[in-house]
Amino acid sequence: IAKEVAKLLEMKAQLGGDEGKHKFVLKTPKGTRDYSPKQMAIRERVFNAIITCFKRHGAEVIDTPVFELKETLTGKYGEDSKLIYDLKDQGGELLSLRYDLTVPFARYLAMNKITNIKRYHIAKVYRRDNPAMTRGRYREFYQCDFDIAGQFDPMIPDAECLKIVHEILSDLQLGDFLIKVNDRRILDGMFAVCGVPDSKFRTICSSVDKLDKMPWEEVRSEMVGEKGLSPEAADHIGEYVQLHGEHCGVEPVALIQHLPREQVAPDSAGASQLAAVYLTHSYQLSCRAGHCLCPASARLAVPELLGADPWEALGCGGTVSRQKLAGKLLILSISSNLRIPAAQEGDYASEEKIRTTETQVLVASAQKKLLEERLKLISELWDAGIKAEVLYKKNPKLLNQLQYCEDTGIPLVAIVGEQELKDGVVKLRVVATREEVNVRRESLVEEIRMRTSRP
Repeated sequence: IAKEVAKLLEMKAQLGGDEGKHKFVLKTPKGTRDYSPKQMAIRERVFNAIITCFKRHGAEVIDTPVFELKETLTGKYGEDSKLIYDLKDQGGELLSLRYDLTVPFARYLAMNKITNIKRYHIAKVYRRDNPAMTRGRYREFYQCDFDIAGQFDPMIPDAECLKIVHEILSDLQLGDFLIKVNDRRILDGMFAVCGVPDSKFRTICSSVDKLDKMPWEEVRSEMVGEKGLSPEAADHIGEYVQLHGEHCGVEPVALIQHLPREQVAPDSAGASQLAAVYLTHSYQLSCRAGHCLCPASARLAVPELLGADPWEALGCGGTVSRQKLAGKLLILSISSNLRIPAAQEGDYASEEKIRTTETQVLVASAQKKLLEERLKLISELWDAGIKAEVLYKKNPKLLNQLQYCEDTGIPLVAIVGEQELKDGVVKLRVVATREEVNVRRESLVEEIRMRTSRP
């Protein structure tokens, strides 16, 4: 590795010295970044919390290729299809990098004729978007998907998915939060009432979905000026999407009060839509996962926070979506786009020092010429499943070895010395308290496990 780094630096020096020549720059591609050990430790903590929750709810895990046949992805994302990365022809196949995890999941179900599954999938996805690195918007990032596919009684899986979001946010202890819920059928009903032509439903829906990033005036201008919607219809939409208060939320009763009477008649489509919303609301009360309606969104936004935005601190956005596949099969999907900006990581990690390894003990020596004894002891620990390290020096100073533990957060030091070897013991030092005890060598593994086990 050192040789390759030296070669790259030499090339950079040579290319950078001549005027007019292309300079060799060591950098990551636009919209991507490297992650340090500390940043990876934070990511691992978040992933562990998410995976633990998914498994608690009985989900299985799958994986799919990072690229798909281009035809599999084409036409699945509407206007966002332009953000798909296409690859060159490789062996007669036109391929594209996956844009999300839901379409590959649908392909997986159809290929394997699976009609019922509860699965999660955490993996990288790719979008040829304009990156905004300071806001955690990248071209390469992780998605964490939880999907329930099958045929069910109405809204029961929906309630569980919202409960999962509530559990994960609570477990991460990122502050108070409010989950905003929208049913796409409500939005469709609103468009019908407002006079939006069927042919414009999707494109107008895309505009309305920008209200979390743009003021209503700009969204209205886009719908009327760029997409040809009548000003009257746009103004009518505005009456509904602005029914929210401080937190972009509205209670079901408030929504009903603003719907025309014919839309909530017992035999109307609007009545069935509102019934589904009420059902979800009822189930959520049972699951103890509070939420409010957000009619201004085409997808469930996860989450909008009261006061502080913890997912913003982690650079996350999320959706819960319902998709039909192969007739009556329903995919209910939770998807969180996990982006962790460096500028925000300090806020999340400020309460405690972040460890970047799980090392339980450092094997150290008190005198010179004990390298072989250190290697024998650490081999015994590794064979027993203990996470251990040793410094890569023949004769390290004891003080330097202890300081290494302080710097890296290793809790224990197993010290071998001439006297300890004669007595058949190992001196075990607790780094935090500096307490030292002699432990019989045959009992060392059990003692380390006892002292490093978590309640």
